[in-house]
Amino acid sequence: MGRRARSRRLQQQQQQQRRRPEDAEVGSEGGGKRSDAGWEGGYPEIVKENKLFEHYYQELKIVPEGEWDQFMEALREPLPATLRITGYKSHAKEILHCLKSKYFKELEDLEVDGQKVEVPQPLSWYPEELAWHTNLSRKILRKSPQLEKFHQFLVSETESGNISRQEAVSMIPPLLLNAHPHHKILDMCAAPGSKTTQLIEMLHADMNVPFPEGFVIANDVDNKRCYLLVHQAKRLSSPCIMVVNHDASCIPRLMIDVNGRKEVLFYDRILCDVPCSGDGTMRKNIDVWKKWTTLNSLQLHGLQLRIATRGAEQLVEGGRMVYSTCSLNPIEDEAVIASLLEKSEGALELADVSSELPGLKWMPGLTQWKVMMKDGQWFAEWDEVPHSRHTQIRPTMFPPKDPDKLQAMHLERCLRILPHHQNTGGFFVAVLVKKSSMPWNKRPPKLQGESAKPRDSVQSSPAGPTVEKAEGPSELERKLVTGIGDAEIIERTEDLENNGNKKDGVCGPPPSKKMKLFGFKEDPFVFIPEDDPLFPPIQKFYALDPSFPRMNLLTRTTEGKKRQLYMVSKELRNVLLNNSERMKVINTGIKVWCRNNSGEEFDCAFRLAQEGIYTLYPFINSRIITVSLEDVKILLTQENPFLRKLSSETYSQAKDLAKGSVVLKYEPDPTKPDTLQCPIVLCGWRGKASIRTFVPKNERLHYLRMMGLEVLAEKRKEGTALTNESAASSGPPEDEVGTDASAEQAASPDAASIGIDSAGAALPR
Repeated sequence: MGRRARSRRLQQQQQQQRRRPEDAEVGSEGGGKRSDAGWEGGYPEIVKENKLFEHYYQELKIVPEGEWDQFMEALREPLPATLRITGYKSHAKEILHCLKSKYFKELEDLEVDGQKVEVPQPLSWYPEELAWHTNLSRKILRKSPQLEKFHQFLVSETESGNISRQEAVSMIPPLLLNAHPHHKILDMCAAPGSKTTQLIEMLHADMNVPFPEGFVIANDVDNKRCYLLVHQAKRLSSPCIMVVNHDASCIPRLMIDVNGRKEVLFYDRILCDVPCSGDGTMRKNIDVWKKWTTLNSLQLHGLQLRIATRGAEQLVEGGRMVYSTCSLNPIEDEAVIASLLEKSEGALELADVSSELPGLKWMPGLTQWKVMMKDGQWFAEWDEVPHSRHTQIRPTMFPPKDPDKLQAMHLERCLRILPHHQNTGGFFVAVLVKKSSMPWNKRPPKLQGESAKPRDSVQSSPAGPTVEKAEGPSELERKLVTGIGDAEIIERTEDLENNGNKKDGVCGPPPSKKMKLFGFKEDPFVFIPEDDPLFPPIQKFYALDPSFPRMNLLTRTTEGKKRQLYMVSKELRNVLLNNSERMKVINTGIKVWCRNNSGEEFDCAFRLAQEGIYTLYPFINSRIITVSLEDVKILLTQENPFLRKLSSETYSQAKDLAKGSVVLKYEPDPTKPDTLQCPIVLCGWRGKASIRTFVPKNERLHYLRMMGLEVLAEKRKEGTALTNESAASSGPPEDEVGTDASAEQAASPDAASIGIDSAGAALPR
């Protein structure tokens, strides 16, 4: 044993000896349980006090006169729970109706731990009553038996992507971005992904269009958080989302193919929700109370400015960028915006969005502020800062000296959200519009040994040619030294991609020499070639429409059998194929077909996947069975119902179909307004004498709830036993479908593990 290990062990023994008298005392009173002082873990409760915080913000006057006590009181209260109904699915109205008529009514006159439960209220400023807040904290929701049904509903609907449990203020930036289905959108710091899901919903505003022209590229610097982002985005099943892993401050400039010519990709909308000190989140992150210091903001300011600058460079002329933080500190807020406006030399301006969210209460941005050191020392302007402090404090942290320049910036157009005004967290938002190219993109560099003429032939977009602005030496500086312009960079890239080493239709991870890969090494994205023999049997089996964009199908393997087929929009295909050397793609596309292990026995080796059915359905002309509402109930609550159990109309459609994958479609009846009024499309399997559905558990529960059936949770142990019994009695459908299908089915509740409340009796066991 080494010296360090011995000393560590000795310290542990001493700590145990010091604890023993307390343990004995606790054991004599409560059977060896921990002391219940403070939190359940035995930690002392955090005191919600920070004198430096109060001194700093009182001096900066961020709160209106006479409201300071209310402001501090609100910060000490727990944050109310908020939820948002995802608006792009046609089921949003049904979920809203279900919430209002059933779950919210059950909360009326309910008391939990002596506290009256307030019925959730809609956020006044969120469109169409799709966002709600309640005084129920997450802890009460999880622990209270009276709220078990409501909590189960929230968890299940969140998993199936129909509800997002998102903080109220974080819903504001995507709304102010004002995105439309044709917009190319970049989310620069996207994880964990609640704002990204809002942007995806905006792309799919019209559910009749399976492939909107626009797309969302969601980026995060943290590889692990990228996978959290993928999980969030996957719930919405969109072919128009790509998750990438880069440092936002030097996110690469992407190229796209426009009529056979490479052009720089500029974005119509950019969301720039930068990393921040987070002192607006004190109500939910109570650690901030004891850890808060001005040093956090001083350290983050430079990174925030670099990210915002990089975003502005990649924005198209006339495009809109939203900069936001969950911090109240002007060093992270107005100072970044003022510095960005100053260096843009009129290329950017702050938009007046005061009338865009009626009902939202906000304070105008600050026009004057000071900088404070960790030790409480104040500086009103850069000239006062001693040389020894120049590494911590930068000139961009101060407001502009020139009053005319300051006035022209209109910093009052920034929005500051204070916690006590509408019982929310603290937040800052600024909306920037790009009027012209950034000044360093307008001025072509004087190239050594070459004329600047080649640049004229590469007018890449309305915003003009760009020069990448990176941390460290910029590309502009490199060009001045090496004499390489944008035209030559593009030509060299084309040469590199056309030199025969790169396989057609393959977008793999970047070569390790060009870009370091952190985290997991991703599988390549391989587009299915036009002459691939895999596709004709699929096309014939499902009678796919001639307009089906087969070029957008991809797999994640270059060798062996293709097990899953994914789908992306044609615009994302363009981005993928032209940027394999530049970016690290974590995930894109939605699964539309899965291979059956015994697929050769059938006419088609691939079955439909529920994840992509709403995208695929408009192109399918065969193997569609129209079902009634009663049929849907049977299909979702029984594991393998015989065809004879279904309605005569459904039976007559299914009886002559060959074995294999089918589409089950429910169309609402407008003459019966009391029944479910949204269409349902399910993936199923036509067996020898039965039909089963392949729908993930939470999606299955969602449809049952929408039909007015309350699903009761069984005890896990009991449920497992019953599932096994049911599986033994119902014959092995896995023979027909293969392991992929049975794996998806295993995630779904079957007849044994679901009980139905409203029918008055449970299903037969």
